[in-house]
Amino acid sequence: MDFKPLSGREFPRFSGIKTFFRLPHAPLDADYDVGILGVPFDGGVSYRPGARFAPSRIREMSSLGRTYHWSREDHWANRLKVADIGDVSTVPLSIEQTYKKIEATVLPLVQKKKKILSVGGDHSTTLPLLRSFGKVHGPLRLIHFDAHLDTYPAAWDCEYHHGAFLRHAIEEGLVKEVVQFGIRGPLVSKEDLDFATKHKFKIFTMDNIRNTHLNEVLKTIPAFDATPTYITFDVDALDPAFAPGTGTPVPGGLTSYEAQRILRELQIPNFIGGDVVEVCPASDSSDITSLFAMDVLFEYLGMC
Repeated sequence: MDFKPLSGREFPRFSGIKTFFRLPHAPLDADYDVGILGVPFDGGVSYRPGARFAPSRIREMSSLGRTYHWSREDHWANRLKVADIGDVSTVPLSIEQTYKKIEATVLPLVQKKKKILSVGGDHSTTLPLLRSFGKVHGPLRLIHFDAHLDTYPAAWDCEYHHGAFLRHAIEEGLVKEVVQFGIRGPLVSKEDLDFATKHKFKIFTMDNIRNTHLNEVLKTIPAFDATPTYITFDVDALDPAFAPGTGTPVPGGLTSYEAQRILRELQIPNFIGGDVVEVCPASDSSDITSLFAMDVLFEYLGMC
């Protein structure tokens, strides 16, 4: 199989069967280095539903994607075998069954040393992905872009939801280090910060980012060692002006450019995988949120 995108100079970008970056669709057991996997599930949301439709919409918008990373001077399509490996099977009515299906799909791939980039879906889907990677790599470093801490308690007596994935990941021993970007208020109470303080999260709040010139902020990003590192990007890290199509929008977030600059500054010796979540196409003006999600995937591919 030739793991190259369909040429936009032969087939216009509005044509062709829609796959991520116009890459070939490959079976799970194919000989690729990086698999891009759709996770169409939004059974963990607490406000707007609709993220189940994000993988298909982001596939369509990724027709506008390119393969040469100007800032990193890297042509990932020449260096890596990348494929669209389809969507994982989900159960719209059951988060527990969906978790089992995600792990059953992803764990064998991670065991074969493949890197997986997941396109959600809501943020609850990150937990079974971390479980899969953690079983192979041990405790991970997590780089987390979000407006919210996602360490919150059970809601409506339901332990698992999109605002609790990180609490569970810490409590299950899947994650040992957390670096967060884009966090901002309001909070329910001051106690919302207790879990992050206890576990020594490194948090770049929006005030941290905006009170200093961006170039100076970038200099304070830690130098990462070879600890296996996973990145999760909730698009509500962006201000709703730049990402209106999301489940729980919060004013005062990152611009698209600020997020790009932070991603490009990350130097990760052992990047094992990542996801982009919480795109809600029904609320997305002119598809700008899906377009940005495609750009997050592009940045990930430059790190692989």
